[in-house]
Amino acid sequence: MFELTSADKTLDLSSPQIMGIANITPDSFSDGGQFESFNKACDHVDYMVAEGAVIIDVGGESTRPGAKAVSVEEELERVIPIIKYTAEKHDVWISVDTSKPQVMEQAVQAGAHMINDVKALQVPGALEVAAKLQVPVCLMHMQGSPETMQDAPAYVDVVEEVLHFFEQRIVACEAAGIERSNLILDPGFGFGKTLEHNYRLLACLPRFHELHLPLLIGMSRKSMIGDLLERPVEQRLAGSLSAALIAAQQGAQILRVHDVAETSDVLRVMSATMASV
Repeated sequence: MFELTSADKTLDLSSPQIMGIANITPDSFSDGGQFESFNKACDHVDYMVAEGAVIIDVGGESTRPGAKAVSVEEELERVIPIIKYTAEKHDVWISVDTSKPQVMEQAVQAGAHMINDVKALQVPGALEVAAKLQVPVCLMHMQGSPETMQDAPAYVDVVEEVLHFFEQRIVACEAAGIERSNLILDPGFGFGKTLEHNYRLLACLPRFHELHLPLLIGMSRKSMIGDLLERPVEQRLAGSLSAALIAAQQGAQILRVHDVAETSDVLRVMSATMASV
């Protein structure tokens, strides 16, 4: 059983928790531009909390395939006001979805409780800042960069290679002074993986429990759902819920999703079934 702590907050991970996605970007793959204005973003946060999100993941830079990087200043302008609003209005965990050390630091100062880094603290200075902040950090695996990651992803064995990557990053984090109890792992579905790679990772999710760290899983509305089912983004709910249920059944502790209420329903049915055994 895992438990995260940050400042005066504790998050029990003995059952799966829902992380709601708040993309404050014009170009995210699913909801780009929908919540770009401050008021719309705040309304969306309110909605996700009301629907059952325990964590709000605030991001100001799209990481969809082909996405271009944004400046530190622009990312800060997007995420800091929403983090402050969420911290003031809601008693939830706040995650900042960033790879930039400067954004990590200012986000935590503004009220964020954890860092969600698609580059696994590999940007220069990120390890040092995360060690100083001493908040939980999610390390995600990505082959390549958002600009190029889907050009031609290739692995000899995707599961073994992602496991090896995590082992290396865990060593680097601990060497930098980050407590192991502050680490979370995300296999990075859709980040430098083919359709086959993604479903191989999902099928083999229990292998990642060998590292004895919580797993954060994000498959909501992604191309691994759309390409398999031949559905556009707005028609991927059923597939996304199926993937979330499979991940939860295989022991994922955090599910990063767009559709909070529906995912909550799925988890409640799963929990009731398991409790009746």
